[in-house]
Amino acid sequence: MVSADRRDESDLAFIQRCVREGRLLWTYHVNMRLRQRGVTRLTVTESVDSYEVIEHYPESRTSRYLPSYLVHAEHGGEVSHILLAVDREGDAVRVITVYRPDPAQWEAGFRRRKKS
Repeated sequence: MVSADRRDESDLAFIQRCVREGRLLWTYHVNMRLRQRGVTRLTVTESVDSYEVIEHYPESRTSRYLPSYLVHAEHGGEVSHILLAVDREGDAVRVITVYRPDPAQWEAGFRRRKKS
């Protein structure tokens, strides 16, 4: 059972708390992609203070129907996007994928997708 205090946490605060406490589940997909993209787990864990939710997917198929959030993060002078699924009942977040945003697809600052 989730306590009332935890239920009232904003989604971003919940995500940040779980990352800080190491309550992360790393999917097979993200582990493959990290290597391919030259990104490390430290990108996710050490950029936690810079997290900014830029997109929300209430029921994402890629995260087994948990609400998911695309987070803008900065680490070592580089921007990354982290897709996280929120499991409030399990008091954890799942790291679905991490990537460096493509300037051709994102507006300056990498917080909004370019319109096609």
